[in-house]
Amino acid sequence: MTAAPASRGLGLWSATALVISHTVGVGIFLTPAELIGALASPALTFGLWLTCGAMVLAGAFTFGELASRYPQAGGLYVYLREGWGARVAFLYGWQSLLVMDPGLTAALAVGASQYVVVVWPAAMGFETWVAVSTIWIVALLNMAGLTFGARVFGLLTALKLCTLAGIISIALTAGDGSWSHFMPLFAFGAARGAAPPIAEAIALGLVGAFFSFGGFWETSRIAGEVRDPRRTLPLALVVGVLCVTVIYVMTTLAFIYLVPPAAATSASEFARRAGEALIGPGGPSVLATIVVLSVVASAMAMVMVAPRLYEAMSRDGLFPAAVAARHPLTGAPVRATAVLALLATVFVLIGTFEQIAAFFMCTTLGFVALAAAAVFVVRRRVPEASPFRAPGYPLTPALFVLLVLAVVALVAINRPLQAFAGLALMLLGVPVSRVLSLPRSTPAPEGDQ
Repeated sequence: MTAAPASRGLGLWSATALVISHTVGVGIFLTPAELIGALASPALTFGLWLTCGAMVLAGAFTFGELASRYPQAGGLYVYLREGWGARVAFLYGWQSLLVMDPGLTAALAVGASQYVVVVWPAAMGFETWVAVSTIWIVALLNMAGLTFGARVFGLLTALKLCTLAGIISIALTAGDGSWSHFMPLFAFGAARGAAPPIAEAIALGLVGAFFSFGGFWETSRIAGEVRDPRRTLPLALVVGVLCVTVIYVMTTLAFIYLVPPAAATSASEFARRAGEALIGPGGPSVLATIVVLSVVASAMAMVMVAPRLYEAMSRDGLFPAAVAARHPLTGAPVRATAVLALLATVFVLIGTFEQIAAFFMCTTLGFVALAAAAVFVVRRRVPEASPFRAPGYPLTPALFVLLVLAVVALVAINRPLQAFAGLALMLLGVPVSRVLSLPRSTPAPEGDQ
């Protein structure tokens, strides 16, 4: 059975909401504390957020042009295939299918379960089953069809943004905070206390900030279901990254107002103190509820976009067509979604986020850099203008590629064994690709839009 044609059910708001929710997860409550504790300087913290946001915006411009040129389901898989060939694209799909997609889904579910027990103490000791239940509830919502799933997802994203806006507003107007926490604005030398050396702090902060933006590019996987994707998807990527940058900066502003940088000894302690300063003893439970909402929306975004990669692989004969096929009534890739949920369940039962992420971190980012660099190749090969062209080319894609490679190098230096293990796992796909006798990549037909 062949896959049913994709319905163009997603407009600009839905696509932008996917970018925001796929990017803003539990990290918004953890990364600010890590940055504040490492940099020990409000000015440096905000500067790093804005610098990283500008460089990630360059990535949004780059992937926006690629999405405009190749408005098909699959995202990075398609860009890698068109830029570097079928074998490189297959290796990306290989590690996405087996590790990255189910691993991230599992990690989000596990993260949500840790906060569910704060809100609902009776669930303590059953976190694993809470995580498994979260995976399958999110999967079933997506199996119900694009229209229904998009509505639920849009509601979750709207609630997420409203609650974050509420936190910022309450923190700066009614919370038990102080503007004195921002002094000294610039901290150097002895003023930084026990914080790491400035160069090391900036390097660690760059990694943390970038990972908070990570995943925005995955929305391009669902291009086949976006209305007028050549124009809508680039705009959604750019607007989404701009919104995420503002959210991170304003949330960090609120957190520093509530808790002085010197108290950022750990992310959990920082969040606890911020919650208490926000609305008193009940603050931690309120923050925990907001975290659960944020993470569930991110998990829903992940489960919505991930199967579209398998659908693209099935068109190339690299994934069973029967599994990638869409349900005749709902139009959703029900079987592929079930496979993702099943693999994510296995990860929840046998591992943790740290164990999973350590294996695919460097290889995934390596593919992200290659996919962004594909814009140089396709522009030279097909110089005709697309509806959206990256402003500042070639500086913007080069800037983003350098950022990603810098993060890969920093992670590999600090975790060489895990980086090597991830590379070895990815290379296992090479003999598989030879057995499959991958076809040469061909430009997407004009009608596949």
